[in-house]
Amino acid sequence: MALAQALRQLPRVTDPKLLVGADTGDDAGVYRLDRERALVYTADFLTPVVDDPFVFGRIAAANSISDVYAMGGRPVCALNLAGFPDEKAPPDVLAEVLLGGCHTLRKAGCLLMGGHTIRNPELFYGLSVIGLVSPRQMLTNARARPGDLLVLTKPLGTGIVSTGIKRGLTPPALARKAARVMSALNSVGPLLAEAGLVRTATDVTGFGLLGHLGMICRASHVGAEVWASAAPALGKGVFDLLAADCFPAGSRQNLLAAAKLVEWAADVAEPQRRLLGDAQTSGGLLLAVPPRRLPAVRRLLEDARTPCAVIVGRVIRSARPRILVQASPPARLDS
Repeated sequence: MALAQALRQLPRVTDPKLLVGADTGDDAGVYRLDRERALVYTADFLTPVVDDPFVFGRIAAANSISDVYAMGGRPVCALNLAGFPDEKAPPDVLAEVLLGGCHTLRKAGCLLMGGHTIRNPELFYGLSVIGLVSPRQMLTNARARPGDLLVLTKPLGTGIVSTGIKRGLTPPALARKAARVMSALNSVGPLLAEAGLVRTATDVTGFGLLGHLGMICRASHVGAEVWASAAPALGKGVFDLLAADCFPAGSRQNLLAAAKLVEWAADVAEPQRRLLGDAQTSGGLLLAVPPRRLPAVRRLLEDARTPCAVIVGRVIRSARPRILVQASPPARLDS
């Protein structure tokens, strides 16, 4: 709350070259260079979500780059951002984290130009990333339209699984699956943008599916309907962890914040509510897809081997931003 109040005191930036700023809650800023090119600029970092430092580096880098992909851009170059507790961890741990980040950057075709490291009581790592996008093709939170279907490209539950890892409760197989999903790049974003198949995309990260969908609703002046039973989880083990109260503080805060927008159907079970509010690390893209373009989008997602391609809801007309969460989807999507 104090941070939000502080941010509201900052002067509003207006410039004809600023195509996307802070007003729409988008994943990155976009600055026009000329008629054909714009810079996509973002920064993000994480504290560890898995035990293996190399894997953590891969995940943190994928999470940072995802903001560029979510805007329909292609990452070009990046700087490391790291904090390291010298007295608590050996230097080879930081080296492994940075090597993991390099692995993901090479996979993304993104050039590492250097970075900055500070001493910090807790390890953190991420990237500042610059990408390029066509101003005519960029994806923003502000272009969703009533009738669009909401398609999610990664399953949910990484916050729950990471909490379980910290408590020694997450089964090894589920931990490995979560690491694979978090390490996967959302590189399908620019492919969708360049093909003109979607208007809006966001990556589902720390605010959870409901929080990021809420930003789309506010920016696009629409509402949304979400079907809780359609939301994909990483596996049954996610619900087993919820039964053991492995639910991170950030996810609890997400549900409290969502109360301003969300109207729950009475038959939506508590575990499903928690899954929809779970704070994700390097989550998937949430796409607003016009129904006529759904077959082409599905083919592209299949070709890109995204972890999933699930319709979790739809955009609806609404006089105010709101999200209606139903237990199940309608028998017919056109109903």
